[in-house]
Amino acid sequence: MADHQQTVLLMDGAMGTELIARGAANDQSLAWSATAISDHADVITAIHRDYVSSGATIHTANTFRTQRRTVGQQWSQWTRRAIGLARNAVPNDHRVAGSLPPLCDCYRPDLSPPDPRPEQREFANALHQFGCDLILCETHCHPSESLSAVEEAIRTGSETWLSLTAGPHADLLSESEMVDIALAAVDRGASAILVNCTPASQTLRFLQALVSADLKVPVGAYANAGVDEERCGWHSQSQHDTTRYAHHAMTWISAGATIIGGCCGIGPATIAELDTRLRKISQ
Repeated sequence: MADHQQTVLLMDGAMGTELIARGAANDQSLAWSATAISDHADVITAIHRDYVSSGATIHTANTFRTQRRTVGQQWSQWTRRAIGLARNAVPNDHRVAGSLPPLCDCYRPDLSPPDPRPEQREFANALHQFGCDLILCETHCHPSESLSAVEEAIRTGSETWLSLTAGPHADLLSESEMVDIALAAVDRGASAILVNCTPASQTLRFLQALVSADLKVPVGAYANAGVDEERCGWHSQSQHDTTRYAHHAMTWISAGATIIGGCCGIGPATIAELDTRLRKISQ
């Protein structure tokens, strides 16, 4: 059981699926969320501000798909712009995280390149140079690519978190496999370990395994809105969905999580509900 007097950090929710919900992106191309940086910067700014109003204090810049491999020559410009949009939209005392995802499909570890380091190094250096407060290596499930991402992020001097996914069906990693990667990442310098982009209904068992491993760093979760029969949960949430997700998140805190937020399908309304519940348990 977590000590509720310990501060729980509240991350924001999804960017990509929120852009889709607002008509500013589609998921038909690999660069789906990145194109909004040039076409709908105002919507990105509005989303960041909505998460501020919802109570989030850690905000992930829209860099999930701005690597050179994905968007070509404009990668650096778009990465800088994404970080700037986040920085300008949130208070000075809030933290901006730079997203460093897998180089290919986050649900296809078999596509991981033989040597991801050069691209990871280039991207991590850009995230650091352009002003992120921390680098969030997120939605990883390939063991060696996960760890090289952490190493390249650490190399920049940035605080580095690793977030692992078990995928839409919670079968890309077992609990023990996730723990093995987490232990190795902490050994390399990761300062927090999280679970993300896994259905909320399946996240607790992975989080419990991480807590039981006694990693000596904060652990947390930001899951997808989907339930078991849904691929990702990329849908607009009803009040019932918001309440259901918040219930899951409270079980993560009870299990020991000190960082929570949302991934695909989780918008500002759900983050606001989490903030309300966190305030109640801290009283």
